[in-house]
Amino acid sequence: MKSYKKLLKTLLATIAYFVPESDDVSNASCNSEPLTVGGQAVIEGVMIRSPYSVATAVRKSDGGIEIDSFPYTPLAKRKKFYNLPVVRGALTLGEALYLGIRTLNWSAEMAAGEENEESKKKPGKIQEKAMQILSIIAAFALGMGLFMFVPYWISGVVRDAGGSQFAFHAVAGAIRITIFLLYIYFISLWKDMRRVFEYHGAEHKSIFAFEKTGEVEVDTARGQSRFHPRCGTSFLLITAIIVIFLFAVLDTILMPIIGEYKSPLHRLLVHLPFIPLVAGISYEVLKYSSKKSASGFWNMMVKPGLWLQHLTTREPDKYQVEVAAAAVRASLENK
Repeated sequence: MKSYKKLLKTLLATIAYFVPESDDVSNASCNSEPLTVGGQAVIEGVMIRSPYSVATAVRKSDGGIEIDSFPYTPLAKRKKFYNLPVVRGALTLGEALYLGIRTLNWSAEMAAGEENEESKKKPGKIQEKAMQILSIIAAFALGMGLFMFVPYWISGVVRDAGGSQFAFHAVAGAIRITIFLLYIYFISLWKDMRRVFEYHGAEHKSIFAFEKTGEVEVDTARGQSRFHPRCGTSFLLITAIIVIFLFAVLDTILMPIIGEYKSPLHRLLVHLPFIPLVAGISYEVLKYSSKKSASGFWNMMVKPGLWLQHLTTREPDKYQVEVAAAAVRASLENK
């Protein structure tokens, strides 16, 4: 596989474009238990998760659509403890990152038409698992370095000037959001990434079509919005805001006990164990704001994420929507 694809996968995994499952959203035509779907864009395709399977559809180089699906029960559905508020959000983020890496590997191979004899020699299970773990570690390290360490390092001037912890984290948060916006803008100039953003839009349209009608017809999906309130882009923006308040309170409590942080790395290492808590709280806020998006206050909370999706989605063509629709349908076949 070419090196640029490996870099692309790392970038995608870091951004983590997924729509977290929400038990509060049902399709209009289903009379039994409500069904929800979520997913993410992959290379030349879309991955969709239903409550019981994962399906990825990719447009191959010969024009056909290749589909890979397998049964999968979300962690939050396996044990009552896993479905507790906050806990389920942390698990969902890790789960989405793992499944995202796995489906990205497969989509890259299918989209490139790497179906020769050499590519058919699949690595052993141990080697494959090791590569997935390394990819997740690399993506996590890139995300922590770019969106945590760098803002802490730049915000050091606030600490040196004797500012409060809230002031420090407010500056770090503003820097973090600025870096994220610049990051999205510059990678959107990359042709391959722009196509991923188009498939991201196709994913949202197909999910909307399913939620509203219970079916996924291409013509219906094309008429839907490409901006979804439960998008991972909104999740990241909510996370950036929650980090400001949560870590400001945390540092106010901890610093009298452990003393001043010796470096940005020291601060990052102390905060690292609390990242799952941040993810869990952000997930609950995203779920609730999506459910209450029609009300005034929560509508204001949702709008920044929708505005940001002008950068992370592009209007797809009918062939891309066709791929996304195929992924949604495939994810619903293994009831």
